[in-house]
Amino acid sequence: MALFKRTPKEKKDNFEKGLEKTKDSVFKKLTRAVAGKSKVDDDVLDNLEEVLISSDVGVNTTLKIIERIEMRVSKDKYMGTGELNTLLKEEISALLEENNSSDLDGWELPGANKPHIILVVGVNGVGKTTTIGKLAYQYKKSGKRVILGAADTFRAAAIEQLQIWSDRVDVPIVKQKMGSDPASVAFDTVKSAIAQDADVAIIDTAGRLHNKANLMNELTKIKMVMAKVIPDAPHEVVLILDGSTGQNAFEQAKQFTAATEVTALALTKLDGTAKGGVVLGISDQFKIPVKYIGLGEKLEDLFVFNNKEFVESLFGGKLN
Repeated sequence: MALFKRTPKEKKDNFEKGLEKTKDSVFKKLTRAVAGKSKVDDDVLDNLEEVLISSDVGVNTTLKIIERIEMRVSKDKYMGTGELNTLLKEEISALLEENNSSDLDGWELPGANKPHIILVVGVNGVGKTTTIGKLAYQYKKSGKRVILGAADTFRAAAIEQLQIWSDRVDVPIVKQKMGSDPASVAFDTVKSAIAQDADVAIIDTAGRLHNKANLMNELTKIKMVMAKVIPDAPHEVVLILDGSTGQNAFEQAKQFTAATEVTALALTKLDGTAKGGVVLGISDQFKIPVKYIGLGEKLEDLFVFNNKEFVESLFGGKLN
């Protein structure tokens, strides 16, 4: 299968276009926040607080950002509103960096694990299966041997959807019939990954929102069974969240982080929403790095999250 390769400029253009709705929304609100003001005072900060909260950054993270900006402003007796954009970029970038959502580049697998096992979690409807397909595509494009595991055995449609992505990307899939034990599918996937000398195995899990105890039990069992084959598997647990749901994504993150050790986040559907601020809030509140963001329907529209690119795309200009 011919794999389409974008130039760096095309990639950057698509990235910026995908964040256009959030950027437009934030810029308009910021413009209103500083209208008629020549310096950053209490009124401007109050207005900025409102801008960030209404952009789905979240109350706690917003207060943290405002506090940082207040400290910066207090060091300079006179700071013009023209400098506010630069301040925002610097403080938001620093916040993301603290949560390890920094400048990853490319599709190299972390560590030296082979196969590298990725367990994917998230509720139905957030773009979980689509993201798995895009992940498989990107890793294959970077020269990795990929295998998929259909451990969401609760819905027949989930198995069928993953099979479609397996065919589309042309990577093997391990599956059983609907109602099978998810841990059994995960076990078979890890064994197959070793047998086929795969570099990475990406395993889907049930997307229904269990009560916390059931969710924990199922995910714990899957991890225990995989560990019988590879003791430290899974190497990553990626939580998929729909960025367009704003504050609902916070609640989903709360449920899944309580049920299992989530190591990375993927925010989907950010191209169709002005709620891109949710990336900042969720990363900060749960102390989990954002690793991927989805900005479109095409196979190429899943991006490795880059802190600087994200902040520059939202607020314009370059970070130092």
